[in-house]
Amino acid sequence: MRILIATGIYPPEIGGPAEYAKNLKEIWERQGHQVTVKVFSLFNFLPTGIRHLVYFLYILPAVWRIDFIFVLDTFSAALPTVLAARMLGKKIILRTGGDFLWEFYVERTGKLVLLREFYNTQITNLSFKEKIIFKLTRFVLNNVDAVIWSTEWQKSIFIEPYKLIRQRHFIVENYYGPKIVSREPEKKNFIATARKLKWKNVELVQKVFDLKEIVESGIILDTEVVPHDEFLNKLSSSYAVIIASLGDISPNTILDAIRCGKPFILTKENGLYDRIKDVGLFVDSQDSKDIKNKLVWLAKPANYEIQKEKVLNFNFTHTWEDIAKEYMAVYEQIK
Repeated sequence: MRILIATGIYPPEIGGPAEYAKNLKEIWERQGHQVTVKVFSLFNFLPTGIRHLVYFLYILPAVWRIDFIFVLDTFSAALPTVLAARMLGKKIILRTGGDFLWEFYVERTGKLVLLREFYNTQITNLSFKEKIIFKLTRFVLNNVDAVIWSTEWQKSIFIEPYKLIRQRHFIVENYYGPKIVSREPEKKNFIATARKLKWKNVELVQKVFDLKEIVESGIILDTEVVPHDEFLNKLSSSYAVIIASLGDISPNTILDAIRCGKPFILTKENGLYDRIKDVGLFVDSQDSKDIKNKLVWLAKPANYEIQKEKVLNFNFTHTWEDIAKEYMAVYEQIK
């Protein structure tokens, strides 16, 4: 078949949609499909609205020639792609990623509101621009042929505010890869690679790492952002991983930590809990004392070995081939 992948980002850019676009393209091409990728970030130098119009014109010839479209966000690439698909009568499947509206709101206001609580407590406080984003995202989600979620957790948050009761929903879990060689750490470094965004909650985590008790335990925080292949190499020789964000739907860094056999501390506000609840430590991302206590506990060698053993014994895998197959099965149901 002829498939169009519309994505906000693509390697060497770093992020889940970039990895999805790259791997699905490679797999579907090996299977004999013709795959075209159109990347929205090429036009990020243009003002909002203008870049959406330019992207619409950019993808229109490709949309005309394909059998179905697979889009990897809910607003940037999605809005112009949905309009093109509806204009030309093409089937379109959307995979949700993060929550662009919530991220934008937290960054603008500085209010550290949990994703789980955002639509119940803050929706009346949106700016004019955010109200437009909200309405356009609702339009997008209601005008695709199917929505694919990586977790039931995100789906449950979105259903009511975006009026998706009648939409066709599918759950396809994230990528759980095979184990990677794990090397002994030379120091007690916690990997916390994250974009410098308020919802990532890095400022609070850094304050915890600056506490005297943490410093004396020998724990250090590593927030350096590097390309994914380099990141995996660094992760394999690290001590542990920490993510204490205000909401993480399906954090790839944690899945990479599991592949590398590394213990991790993760926010309770996540969509992976049901899958990984027996192998990780979970914290209240708004409670610095809870984060500190979990760090101190994991810094002790005996406790570290307990958590390491749990992670090493986690053997669930969900390959890119599995994901590509499941996405194609969704298409077969809607065509």
